[in-house]
Amino acid sequence: MSIKTLFTPLRRLFGYYETYHGNGRPLLKFIGIIGSLTYLSFYLIRFTKPNPKPFDDIGIRAFVITLFALLAAHDQWPEKLKKFYLPYSYAALIVCMPFVNVYVSLERGGGVPAMSNCFIALSFLVMLTDWRNTIAMLLVGISMAASLFFALHPGGHWPADMLAQIPAYLIILIGGGAFKLSEKQIDSEKSRLAAALAGSIAHEMRNPLSRILYALEKMQAVLARPKVHESVKTLEGEQIDALYRHLADSEGAVRRGLQVISMTLDGVSNKPMDATGFRYLSAAEVVQQAVEEYGYESDDARNRVSVKIESDFTFRGDETAYLFVLFNLIKNALYYAAAYPRLHVTLTVGDQQVKVHDTGPGIPADVRKTLFEVFRSVGKSGGTGLGLTYCQRVMHAFGGDIRCDSVPEEFTEFSMTFPKVTDEERERHRLEVIAEARTVLAGKRLLVVEDDEAQRAMTLRKLEAIASTTEIDQAADGQLALRMLAERKYDLVLLDLRMPGLDGYAVAERVRGGDSMNRGVHIVAYSSEPAHLSRFRALQSGMDHFLSKPCAEMQLLANLQHIIRRRGATSVSAASRLAGRRILVADDSAFNRKAIAAYLRNAAAFVIEVEHGAAVLQQLRAQEGIDAVIVDLHMPGMDGLETARAIRASREGWCGVPIVAMTARSDEPAVAAATAAGMNGFLVKPVDALVLYDTLSRLITGGSAMAPHPEAPRTREARAESQDHDGMLNLQRLESYRRLGMLDELLNDYLPEMQRLVSDLQKTVDEGDVQGSIDALHSLLGMSGEAGAQALYQNVRRLYVPLLEEGLWPSGQEWLPQLQALAARTEEALKAYCAQQAASGAAS
Repeated sequence: MSIKTLFTPLRRLFGYYETYHGNGRPLLKFIGIIGSLTYLSFYLIRFTKPNPKPFDDIGIRAFVITLFALLAAHDQWPEKLKKFYLPYSYAALIVCMPFVNVYVSLERGGGVPAMSNCFIALSFLVMLTDWRNTIAMLLVGISMAASLFFALHPGGHWPADMLAQIPAYLIILIGGGAFKLSEKQIDSEKSRLAAALAGSIAHEMRNPLSRILYALEKMQAVLARPKVHESVKTLEGEQIDALYRHLADSEGAVRRGLQVISMTLDGVSNKPMDATGFRYLSAAEVVQQAVEEYGYESDDARNRVSVKIESDFTFRGDETAYLFVLFNLIKNALYYAAAYPRLHVTLTVGDQQVKVHDTGPGIPADVRKTLFEVFRSVGKSGGTGLGLTYCQRVMHAFGGDIRCDSVPEEFTEFSMTFPKVTDEERERHRLEVIAEARTVLAGKRLLVVEDDEAQRAMTLRKLEAIASTTEIDQAADGQLALRMLAERKYDLVLLDLRMPGLDGYAVAERVRGGDSMNRGVHIVAYSSEPAHLSRFRALQSGMDHFLSKPCAEMQLLANLQHIIRRRGATSVSAASRLAGRRILVADDSAFNRKAIAAYLRNAAAFVIEVEHGAAVLQQLRAQEGIDAVIVDLHMPGMDGLETARAIRASREGWCGVPIVAMTARSDEPAVAAATAAGMNGFLVKPVDALVLYDTLSRLITGGSAMAPHPEAPRTREARAESQDHDGMLNLQRLESYRRLGMLDELLNDYLPEMQRLVSDLQKTVDEGDVQGSIDALHSLLGMSGEAGAQALYQNVRRLYVPLLEEGLWPSGQEWLPQLQALAARTEEALKAYCAQQAASGAAS
């Protein structure tokens, strides 16, 4: 046997050791540190207990500590010596672990300490290398120890307790080896899956990148080689259309690549879906959107896919996630298009199901059993095997399921079943969408530009839900649209693309290129043209968004309110959560109730109005399903605090209903009293609509809202800007009344009532009636705040709070005449504002 043949197995064995400690694993350095400290500390601990014949192994320990210290000093080894570090570590482990511990145990004649040291050494050795080298190191180390011991002690023998521990040593060795083998298999599987995943993504991205390259080549062909002396080249209309078509193809290819990456990463992460962001979706609309937006590889592939709507239905889920599900199923079906020229894919919507049916090769029954397993790919080279697992996870998150039916060489059909949405849920969803759209679009001006009279009328009918708070104009052609845009300021233009004369593209270009007041208006392309062909050109023309026709009412409203998202988006969302809720409002002032009720009804809530605490209890007993109660703290008879205490003490099913205090006082004693009475929220008069929405929505959905809402600095600045030049009126509040159509009520109801309250105050002051004055000031405070009479409200509040808390009249004799004069100026200012708004409305 040659020396080379003899050393080949040894080199292979050491190769396993090198692989185990490859990639910079610092195990040897760490074991060097631990070993040095352990051998030193154990030596010192041994002498804390008396031993008549201790085997003093200080020399051996010093040698072992030195070997371990050299292992720990790996980073300090000279570069030219580091190549010898692994061979050195191999010899050092043999000496420090099995050799030294077995030899010392033999010298001591066994015993518990010696056995423990051997167990510790063996356990560390199992962790420090693979199972082959563990066995090799043990055999070499034990042989060396036995040879040295019996050479020094010819009559010596193996201690019986060491021999008795051999089964335990074997268990450690076998168990550790099995664990290391399992760990290696797991690492190997991870590496394999990582390589497969990288290869799959590369495979999936090849087609989109090829499509982009193809489109760029086509664009280069359209853009002929420039001539040296030609500075300007004019493109023909057909060439421009071709460029836009190729750009659209490129955009679609990029979207498909991003879709593949997102779906693959979601499948690998296997993270649970967050259901809090789910919303109600139309199955037909999402399916149409998926078919329209899918990144097809060719026109032939696009023509192979069709949609069949038998009956639409609503489901609750995440739109993006479900689009990825449909993208994956379409991709799988079209994979076989080249091999099956007659292959066609049909997406059918109906009976709480969406079915994706293809006339491809089919899937055998035995394969279908494992179809939804992770990394399971059937009949496709380069597939990730993650897509169908992702589809199943999404459907389960929606509360539904997905199954596969197939007949080989005939068809494959994936059926997705969704849980039914009740009529009550559907209606609540409709009200939420309408409420949010109303709030977001309140006070905005929309222009619908459409040459087809029937389609224009249909669009206007879909916008009827917001017509009470939003001004909606219409134009039958592009020229008329431009004239209207030159005369009035608009917030959004819903623009058809294909119109005779001046089409939508030209209208958008002229608006963006001009210097009119509407240069920055939101322009939304609203067209039945294929989105993949028209979207890019529409955006290039200066439009902001693209909506496809047909578009259902809820989808249209949802898209519009997303486009015109104003500041205060959190409160807008809060308003939408009040849709369909039953709110009980109690205030002795009918005018205060009317303002609160108007805000709540604008959020699509159902409002019950009462004027005292006893009526609150009556309504709670008579009606089921009241979601919240708003009570004024200061009411005649049973006030707000007594009402709250009575509700909490009733022990009825409604005793836990959220109760919101409403008062002009926001000091700590008022808040403490409301809290003690069992109230959950606090509104300060005059009530701000957004604060009202936010407080109620948080309480109804289980949150907390006890502290009064402080006015943030930006809000104070906004209110300061919203007041007129001498601070008389709060124009922001008056503008909200204008949007709600309440200005006439302000003139006909609020102003006479304010006059009456000022007269009542004069009478109670003349009679020295403190309580009557408190009542009059309380009503006047609420009335002036709700009517936007800013200066009057502030003046009344300065008088009301001290009188209520201390029962003392204001000092001096001029406070009442000053109040009366301020009320008169306020009345004039309110009348002037209403007249100005009426004139402005007539002119427009």
